[in-house]
Amino acid sequence: MLRIDEKLVKKLIKNQFPEYDCLPIRQVEKSGHDNRTFRLGDKTTVRLPSRKEYSPQVEKELFWLPKLKQYLSLPIPTPLAKGQPMSDYPFPWSINQWIEGDVANYKNITDLNQFAADLAKFLKELQAIDASNGPSPGKHNFYRGGELSFYHEEVWTALKELKSVLPTDKLNNIWQAALGSKWTKENVWVHGDIAVGNLLVKSGKLCGIIDFGMLGIGDPSCDYAIAWTFFDKESRKIFFEKMRCDKNTWNRARGWALWKALITYSQKDLEENAKYTISAILEEENLIYE
Repeated sequence: MLRIDEKLVKKLIKNQFPEYDCLPIRQVEKSGHDNRTFRLGDKTTVRLPSRKEYSPQVEKELFWLPKLKQYLSLPIPTPLAKGQPMSDYPFPWSINQWIEGDVANYKNITDLNQFAADLAKFLKELQAIDASNGPSPGKHNFYRGGELSFYHEEVWTALKELKSVLPTDKLNNIWQAALGSKWTKENVWVHGDIAVGNLLVKSGKLCGIIDFGMLGIGDPSCDYAIAWTFFDKESRKIFFEKMRCDKNTWNRARGWALWKALITYSQKDLEENAKYTISAILEEENLIYE
């Protein structure tokens, strides 16, 4: 496995960006899975893909984020420079502007209902940007914005393996409902990974969105899974009301949340989150926001 640590980052900076060599380097507390993030001084970060399949995201972010940023009312990452592969690190990487804020959690959010409304506002702004030339779903973003059927085998396998601990018949019905429709409107921009780890909070409010590695265009339902992975019943309702979400999109969004919960249900570090999501999904098994 590729070792990505402060020593490696220091070597990359020294060789390619000596003007930054005097700045301290430290890994951020929640560095991420697809990419590793390090603070570079007080105003910049270094972002390095952890595996080959994540490396195309660097070029995509460098090209698209400056174009999207001007239309959004909340800060998103600003790429400053592209790093080149070296013998110790075989992928492209990037230097980005630091965004002030802490990773969202229940303790640092003042009002979860307002947080949900603010996130909905951001997503509507993102979806309103012209997407005609954006990147279609594919390997670069693990088919976010594409059809849920791409993950059917993973869900089916998980349902069989978890039959003894979960009401898999009910969950399968929910999954089938998610598969029962497709996005038929114009493609819109999708972040692709709207999760608490990518939402920043300052003074109790949503203050920034990070990690656009899964960026693409297509069906926005993948961006709504947070309704079950983090929101409670009331904030979930507010979120979908603000998004003006139709029944079929709501079902597909629930499918995205279910897929993620099922494939992480047996992972110790993610088990509690998966259980929360499953519980939220089952709690509202027959509820549709019109």
